[in-house]
Amino acid sequence: MLEADSREEHIDTVRNYMPLRLIAISFASFIMAVNINTFVHTGGLLPGGASGLTLLLQEAARKFLNVNLPYTVINMAINAFPIYIGFRFIGKRFTMLSCYVIVLTSVLADILPSYAITQDTLLISIFGGLINGCAISLCLLMDSTSGGTDFIAIYLSEKRGIDSFSIPLVINACILITAGVLFGWDKALYSIIFQYASTSAVRIIYRKYQQATFFIVTNKPKEVCEAISRISNHGATVLEGEGSYEHCERNVVYSVVSGAESGRVIQAVKTADRKAFVNVLKTERVIGRFYQRPTD
Repeated sequence: MLEADSREEHIDTVRNYMPLRLIAISFASFIMAVNINTFVHTGGLLPGGASGLTLLLQEAARKFLNVNLPYTVINMAINAFPIYIGFRFIGKRFTMLSCYVIVLTSVLADILPSYAITQDTLLISIFGGLINGCAISLCLLMDSTSGGTDFIAIYLSEKRGIDSFSIPLVINACILITAGVLFGWDKALYSIIFQYASTSAVRIIYRKYQQATFFIVTNKPKEVCEAISRISNHGATVLEGEGSYEHCERNVVYSVVSGAESGRVIQAVKTADRKAFVNVLKTERVIGRFYQRPTD
């Protein structure tokens, strides 16, 4: 848990220093562009979202019109509406950094050479998806995004109070069905594996819109509540109970915090009361007032 706490502190340090933040998202853009020109192109896959739709239109233009369309122009046009959602509902700095990621990724995808690491489509689907998910997660950790359906997922997550990064799978399914009809179902099915691996990586690494429920048995409820509030800006409820073994009075502190802050909250609770018994549960959904740190 100390490692998780230290990792979150390092992420906050980078996120609060704009030059490091730009370096991080530039690296993520480079990784996404390389992934497109190696795994995605080699396997003939569609990564989903705006990138997948862009590649679908490129492939359709090559196959049916014998025209090579530039990745940058199509990707920017497709991202126009999601960018509007970002400016209107999420955050201006967040959207500006996301635009930088979209443009840089698009340009790099056009100018970097293609290189086939392996011809095994299953390996391409799994590892290409994991690399894509890690690159997207790095953008999200730096309060930006790779564009497309990520804007929609973040908007829905903030509006509905739940992790909505699985919802774009419906949009991606429509893209993949179209690809299956036009170019064959084998590539479409492999693309589903790619997209599932990518989404799984994002949900493991990026936990801002996931919640964790805490039940803490403690003799220092006031100090524990203050520790939770200091770290997460969330309140807590103190329940009175009785220990079944010693039949003495016990206090149980109940609170729900962001999954991204759970490591630091546990460390703060153990500092406030080293004898505290902490039970952490994964929360499916929160309905009601739940503080979410604003996106800049």
